[in-house]
Amino acid sequence: MGALAATDAWRFQFHPEVWLMVAAVVGLGFYVVRVVAPAAGPAGTAAVTRRQRLCFVAGVALLWISADWPMHDIAEEYLYSVHMVQHLLISFVVPPLLLLAVPEWLARLILVEDSRTARVIRRLVHPLVAGVVFNALQGLMHWNTLVELSVRSGPFHYSMHLLMFASALAMWMPVVGPLKELQLSEPMKMVYLFAMSIVPTVPAAWLTFAEGSVYPIYDHAQRLWGISVTADQQAAGAVMKVLGGLYLWTLIAIKFFRYSAAQRHADTEERRRRVAANTLTTADVEAEFERLGSPPSEPRL
Repeated sequence: MGALAATDAWRFQFHPEVWLMVAAVVGLGFYVVRVVAPAAGPAGTAAVTRRQRLCFVAGVALLWISADWPMHDIAEEYLYSVHMVQHLLISFVVPPLLLLAVPEWLARLILVEDSRTARVIRRLVHPLVAGVVFNALQGLMHWNTLVELSVRSGPFHYSMHLLMFASALAMWMPVVGPLKELQLSEPMKMVYLFAMSIVPTVPAAWLTFAEGSVYPIYDHAQRLWGISVTADQQAAGAVMKVLGGLYLWTLIAIKFFRYSAAQRHADTEERRRRVAANTLTTADVEAEFERLGSPPSEPRL
């Protein structure tokens, strides 16, 4: 890395570990659809829906884009702002897409009730545990020592991204996980997502208003696309605060409007049910007269 590297940012670099990872994920998906689903999937219904297939394809594609050339190389060697885009995809976009791609029957097949694996995973995906671990790791990833080590060591960089991805999967389980009993209620999902949007604003503000170079490892003599180190830091802060926050707040808004619409629909149906229960039809009146019989005749005076 340095002046020579900065002039050759678009040099293709092959990352076999990324290709193997993507091939393994795609192969696992085909194995589930072709082998596991016919044997253990639900009878009479599609084992994997069209929506789940689309989520799987989108999740794998974005995972590949974020982990491979050129995004990985620009993020690791040139621009910290691109590094933040990479983190945004790995933490906020890819994990929920892949969770939405997992059918409920497959999740129950993996998390066998009362098994040791199921108990451990259920503890790890508890909202409080998952949220604290995820945010602690997000904060730790901005420590200067770890940033420099990630740039200098490819294996360490991939290991940190794998750890970040695993913590993000746990964080998103209470929101879009395949098992309803592990999800929060809709109002609590909104509160949970709002809480997840707060912690990233701290390092984002630090990057935006810091003077000089926060990460010397990204302070090169020749700047890619002419972007100064200060502008790069400010862009990284904007990605974390604006893009990341806007993404989560948009999800909160969507959930709020859907929840409000569902509540209004439920209230309307309840009012209709009550009106129907309290409304007497002509047939009801005639049936009641027949049950009571004719009224007694009045005595003559």
